Amino acid sequence: MGEIEVPPFFLCPISLEIMKDPVTVCTGITYDRESIEKWIFSGKNNTCPLTKQVLSTTDLTPNHTLRRLIQSWCTLNASNGVERFPTPKPAVNKAQILKLLNDAKSPHSQMKCLRRLKSIASTNETNKRCLESAGAIDFLASLVNFSSESSNGSTLDSDDDGFGFTRAGDEALSILHNLQLSETGLKSLAGKNGELIESLMRIMKSGSYESRTYAVLLLKSMFEVADPTKFISLKPEFFVEIVQVLNDQISGKASKAALQLLVTTCPWGRNRVKAVEAGAAPVLVELLLDTAEKRDCEMILVVLDQICQCAEGRAELLKHGAGLAVVSKKILRVSKVASERAVSILLSISRFSATPIVLQEMLRLGVVAKLCLVLQVDSGVKTKEKAREILKSHSRVWKSSSCIPMALISSYPS
Repeated sequence: MGEIEVPPFFLCPISLEIMKDPVTVCTGITYDRESIEKWIFSGKNNTCPLTKQVLSTTDLTPNHTLRRLIQSWCTLNASNGVERFPTPKPAVNKAQILKLLNDAKSPHSQMKCLRRLKSIASTNETNKRCLESAGAIDFLASLVNFSSESSNGSTLDSDDDGFGFTRAGDEALSILHNLQLSETGLKSLAGKNGELIESLMRIMKSGSYESRTYAVLLLKSMFEVADPTKFISLKPEFFVEIVQVLNDQISGKASKAALQLLVTTCPWGRNRVKAVEAGAAPVLVELLLDTAEKRDCEMILVVLDQICQCAEGRAELLKHGAGLAVVSKKILRVSKVASERAVSILLSISRFSATPIVLQEMLRLGVVAKLCLVLQVDSGVKTKEKAREILKSHSRVWKSSSCIPMALISSYPS
């Protein structure tokens, strides 16, 4: 196909590939639907890529004439290896969604309607935004709430297909996650008096691995746009379930989302202590021992740094036999971000928990030698400042120690 000259107006201005579903934006420029939806909805851009004009509306109008021309051209060039693409499914409208949502209120047709909604949402971004504008978010959230409350009780109603409301709740939760809600939609969910958060916590406690994954991923998205001051009132049970997701390692995505939730919430109020009381420290140390993935290491060290800013967190880190050793090991081995956080953890220990036993343990484990090495290499200004402070603070104990290699003792600050 490389020898065939493709008419330039068949090509999407974004992907520079033949358009399969050409749509026109309000500026009059035509793009392939997948490319322009990604630009507008995933990239959160409000301008026309070609003209740079602000889009007064994000409505996309199918260019049927151009699509038929492209399909005809593909058919004419079939002998040259050009494959004709099928006619895309038409986008749904608000009236269709409203009818489906209304039909889904009946237990007898609920699962069938939910599967149809899931199929519609998976087609394209326009359908997802149509679902959102039609009020699907509130309906799906109410199903999740009802399902989690029902599963908490002794009896589950079931529909004619043999599925209980829990099954409907699972389906609704998966649709909510896959909708990739807008910031407005997520804020709406986060602002419902904490009811959905309570429901997601129940799902994380007793749901299937798949549902628990969807629950923690949805929570992460909601908390990214929520008012941070609301994090102060999070219940201890929230941290118990987040830590349990990390401990169970139900999926890589779930673990990353759980870590991000701890990064987001721990700095607020007494959340550091709540996380420690939920058992975060030993779980995070074990994860740090097992993972070599850069982003995971960085997030784990960020959370450990946060919880080590309280006495309970430092005590739990020191209580773990590998706590100091694994934090020190990650210095200069992962990234500059990880090194700074690891040294920051050691600084908290040095300032507030430096008993004679801890100081000797730091010598024995090579922590002191690693801090000397930090001063010799390009580790970042902040990291060096923290390492220097630690070494200076305990120079009486450490400076003359035979545990520090001769090659590094020269860098010990005076």
